[in-house]
Amino acid sequence: MAKIVLDVPDVSCEHCERTITRALQSLEGVTSVRVDIPTKKVYLDYDPGRIALERISAVLDEEGYPVAASHSA
Repeated sequence: MAKIVLDVPDVSCEHCERTITRALQSLEGVTSVRVDIPTKKVYLDYDPGRIALERISAVLDEEGYPVAASHSA
């Protein structure tokens, strides 16, 4: 299991939080999602053997929330 923090500058409200959470929780290999609106960060636990970080970023981009950066949690 890996922990990652994604910087998502377009997060601004509870609607953003719900959209991101729903999109990421539907992905096989993602086990935990937490969106922090004030810091514009998404905290994610996932299995890199089941899903690539690039796929996670692509899903967020498709939802209108491009990832600016990522770092280990």
